Amino acid sequence: MKKVEIITRTFKLDDIKAALAEIGVKGMTVSEVKGFGRQGGHKEVYRGAEYQVDFVVKVKIDVVVEDARVKDVIEAATKAARTGQVGDGKIFVTAVEEVVRIRTGETGDSAI
Repeated sequence: MKKVEIITRTFKLDDIKAALAEIGVKGMTVSEVKGFGRQGGHKEVYRGAEYQVDFVVKVKIDVVVEDARVKDVIEAATKAARTGQVGDGKIFVTAVEEVVRIRTGETGDSAI
């Protein structure tokens, strides 16, 4: 099993959710996060004064899938999130050693 972590623009959440549902992904965890990379933040104006905002608000989508589905998840999320501009985000894939469904006690792939 793998955890696919997608960090991208907030307005792309619905597009990614729809793309993942289309390939059969049934669940996800979504968090609002702040950070910066090459985008490096941005400038805003408040009451006539310009100031630097170092952290940009993004959305983080966590999905745990079977190893065989990782490529499909990455392709669907990339296609849905891409604008071609700096700040589109990143996708990280990490190994998941175990999953336990609390309600039933199921483990492994059947608990996803």
